Amino acid sequence: MMHQIAASLGIALPERFDFASAAAALALVAAAALLGWAVGRWGGPHLAALWERRAGARAAQVGPRLCAVSRDLTIWLLLTLALSVYPWQPLALFLIGLAAAAAGALFAVNLVRALQVSRLLAWILGSFVFVAVLADAVGGLAAIAKALDGVALMIGARRLSLLDLVRIAVSLVVLYLGVRLLIRVASHSIRSVTGFDPTQQLLAQKLAAVAIVIVAFFVGLQLTGIDLTTLAVFGGAFGLAIGFGLQKTVGNLFAGIILLMDRSIKPGDVIVVGDTYGSVTKIGVRAVSVVTRDGKEHLIPNEDLMTREVENWSYSSSDVRVHIPVGIAYDCDLPLAQKLMIEAAESAERVLKAPAPRVWLRAFGESSVDHDILVWIADPEAGIGNVRSEILNRLWQLFREHKIRVPYPQQDVHVKAWPAPPAPPSVSGDVEKRA
Repeated sequence: MMHQIAASLGIALPERFDFASAAAALALVAAAALLGWAVGRWGGPHLAALWERRAGARAAQVGPRLCAVSRDLTIWLLLTLALSVYPWQPLALFLIGLAAAAAGALFAVNLVRALQVSRLLAWILGSFVFVAVLADAVGGLAAIAKALDGVALMIGARRLSLLDLVRIAVSLVVLYLGVRLLIRVASHSIRSVTGFDPTQQLLAQKLAAVAIVIVAFFVGLQLTGIDLTTLAVFGGAFGLAIGFGLQKTVGNLFAGIILLMDRSIKPGDVIVVGDTYGSVTKIGVRAVSVVTRDGKEHLIPNEDLMTREVENWSYSSSDVRVHIPVGIAYDCDLPLAQKLMIEAAESAERVLKAPAPRVWLRAFGESSVDHDILVWIADPEAGIGNVRSEILNRLWQLFREHKIRVPYPQQDVHVKAWPAPPAPPSVSGDVEKRA
């Protein structure tokens, strides 16, 4: 019964157990595995080094996977070659095909995982490769393809079978993996160009990624067999709907590209947008990432940076002047207090020596003589509050040592005259009321 079913599917099952042929097949599988292990052991590190040079330092974590990729690929190729050059007996054919299918599946899984794709997609692709290689080895691939092609439905004038769906799915997965690989290689190649500054590198990376995705889109249409002329029928209405639905997204995309082109905001700049103060870490497709001194990451839409007022503290220079208000009492030695302010400012580690710290007398307040300590720093991304704190702490110690008082608000109330106390009630009046 089993032989009849296999024969109907075109699969050749062994009629007799040829132990000699099976033993030779097992020996061949063991030899291929040993040779594959040697290739992975010695050639894998070179492949990992090449991958790191082409795909960047972030890809250094996939070194062990690339050793496995070279090992499995070697085993797969050797066993596939053995299947094609010698007419093996059915049992030996099945054993070699099973080993080749396992090697091909592991090769696909490790390769996909090396591209940092999800484990689920990797194992789905590996299962497909396993079934395809094993079926091809035992002669059942044509039968499986014929069975899948027999289940179909008509969509207009086009016939769409399960075989077509499988081919489309595999083509899209391979295309997706190719796009990820090309984007990574292109990004690393652009980062290695010494003639570009970080902003130009980021702009070139985004334009390259957009170009790769557009090309992949049209290639995918050709692979899936979709006629481009059919898109012209509903392309206008579809494009209009997409335009309204993705208006903000497209606006943010072009705003981000403009920001990178005019270099008004670059990664590493210290900016102030509304109540947000922090360092720009990334200019994305939709938003700019700003990390504050509290470690909070604010995502500000690119359009807001184009339309709102933005303070860029490191646009033309990273030097920033910091104002530190200080008030002293009226009866203090004013020149000595100003000298101590300069001394406290110069003692701060991050304060620049040139321009030198200065002290301005700002105003005569209600209870204090108000001063402004002006210092310059070259690293605003490291924060402003810690500089103020360091200077004020040192200034407090100097004021205590030299008897300089910091006044607190107070008010004197002068009373010109107290109102007269009320007259006491008369005794006779009380007696009459009682009567």
